[in-house]
Order: sequence, then structure tokens, then C-alpha cells
Amino acid sequence: MTALLETRELSRRFGEVEALQGVTFSIPEGAIGLIGPNGAGKTTLLRVLLGLIPSTSGGASVMGQDTSLHGLSIRERVGYMPEDDCLLPEMTGIGFVAYMARVSGLPKELAFSRAHEVLQFTGLREERYRKISEYSVGMRQRVKLAQAIVHDPPLCFLDEPTSGLDPQGREEMLGLIRALSKIGNHSFVLSTHLLPDTEGLCDQVLLLNAGRRLASGRVDELLAVKNEDRVVRVKGDPSRFVAALSAKGLTPRLAEGEVRFTLLQGDTRPVFQAAFETGTEVRYLGRSVSTIEDLFLSLVNVVPVGPPT
Repeated sequence: MTALLETRELSRRFGEVEALQGVTFSIPEGAIGLIGPNGAGKTTLLRVLLGLIPSTSGGASVMGQDTSLHGLSIRERVGYMPEDDCLLPEMTGIGFVAYMARVSGLPKELAFSRAHEVLQFTGLREERYRKISEYSVGMRQRVKLAQAIVHDPPLCFLDEPTSGLDPQGREEMLGLIRALSKIGNHSFVLSTHLLPDTEGLCDQVLLLNAGRRLASGRVDELLAVKNEDRVVRVKGDPSRFVAALSAKGLTPRLAEGEVRFTLLQGDTRPVFQAAFETGTEVRYLGRSVSTIEDLFLSLVNVVPVGPPT
């Protein structure tokens, strides 16, 4: 089966800055989360995949087409919601989206018909007849989404679609993307630094940090691997507790006051036996990784701070 997105030792340099460093992955179609902090290389990767900028070394393909050879063909088949504001302020919402539909190859009558449909879908009803210069941030984001999907592409790149939105607007935007994922055989790449945005929405992820790939694959499989790890928070001397766990055949690690170890066959008895023997009170025992955010933090060796859940 041909991968939807694939890269091979992909690198991109801007002067002395390496925005991407030997990134290799292969991802099939579906709902894909491109995750990483600001400056991780997400937008650079999207631009390479769209054929907008060349790679410095390595290669990439989208829907089986080489980005260095078939950039125009790829862009004809995908939708792109850029992070930056790319709107024409003096046009109305309906005029702009219909114009973008024409740019994507739709005939005039169909372009206006589709523009009305997608603006209705994104929640811009009577507002579609107002100038974009009068729009709020949330309305601008909805127009950007509408122009990305107006030509019904099989793949959409959504770069920071919740940027600048308040909590309600963020949830509404994620709801629109969730609805899109359920319409036909449509795939999308949701690029975001807000890791919770991908929870319950993306079934596959690509994690980037400082231009490097940390992990990629199905969310359930990535979390299953990491879910073998357990974390214990104790009241008392954690070093004595760690020594007692080691004596029972476990391999505990002490980090930031938390004890982490791999639980053998799900048997928690050694934990409580060690606590009893050392006079240590177990305050929390659970999986160290349960969300994509936990996974990302574990891969960059950052222990999340917060109350037990």
C-alpha cells in the first residue's frame, strides 16, 4: 500500500539553522497529528510536502508523488490552511472562497455553489457577505478552513487551525475538523503545538522536536508501548523505596521525586510490599503515559508537573 506521506532522511537548512534534520517516516491515510512546540519544524515540513520549498537533502512524497518533481500536481489535489493570515481583506467571505475555488480549478457556477456550502458548514452564514476586514479572528480562521476544503480535496494540511482562538472558538474549530474526518475518504494533517488538540481526533501522529522526528505511528500503538511504564508518588524516603523495589527484581528510576518502573505482568504487590517494608506511604500509582502529551513529554525527558490524577 502506498503511503499517504513519506520522507527519507529529509533535511532543510536556512543558513545556519537546520529546521529539519534527517526526518524519516511513512504514514498511511487517516487523521494525522503533526505535533511539536513552536520552532519544531512543523511548518517547514508542510511547505516541503506541498512542494513550496525544496529540501536541502533527502526526499519526500505525498500520495505517491515526489514533492521535488510534482509540487504543482500535489497542490492541485490537496487543501492548505496556512498558519499565517493569507486573506484578501477587501473581499467578502463568499467572494474570497469562490475565488479560491476557481483557483483550484472549479468552474464559476460550481465554485460559488461550493463556496456557499462550505461557509455554511463552517458557521459563516450571513457573515459571508461581509468584508473579511470586518471579521473577528475566529471568523477569519473559519474562512481559511473553508477555502482549504472548497474543492473537496482528498487531503488537507491544517497549520495551527486553533491559533488565536478563545476556548470556545477552539472547541468549535476542533468540532469542525472532527466532522470533516467523518465525511468520506478524507485525510488531514493537523499541525499544532497544542498537544491536547489532537486527543480523540487523530488516530496517527508524527512528533517533532528541534527539527527531529521523535516518534510516528498509530496513537494506540505508541501509547501501548509506553503504557508498560508505571509511576509511583510516595510520602517518605523515595531512595529507600527504590532500593526495596530493586531487591524485588524491578528496575526503578527516581526522577523529580517520582519513581518510575516497568510493572511485571501487571502485578502491583511488590510495590506495596516495598512500601510496607520501608514505612513509605504510596500516594499515587498509575501509568506514566496515558495521553499524547504525556508521550511527548516522556520522549523529551520532561516529567510533567501537577497533582495526581
